[in-house]
Amino acid sequence: MEIMKYQVGDVVKMKKPHPCGINEWEITRTGVDFALKCLGCQRQVMIPRIKFERAVRDIVKKAEGK
Repeated sequence: MEIMKYQVGDVVKMKKPHPCGINEWEITRTGVDFALKCLGCQRQVMIPRIKFERAVRDIVKKAEGK
């Protein structure tokens, strides 16, 4: 199993879209909980790491300078 390293500033694609219709999110905080910002409507949510790791499909864009 591949271990993914997530960083603040990464843009990830989730399995299910947000109600606004976009399924791409920017990571704004990492740790036990992840803070995510929807790239469609700019709403911010926090979800537990385990739920986040199950819901992520792919890293769309890595954070710049890291």
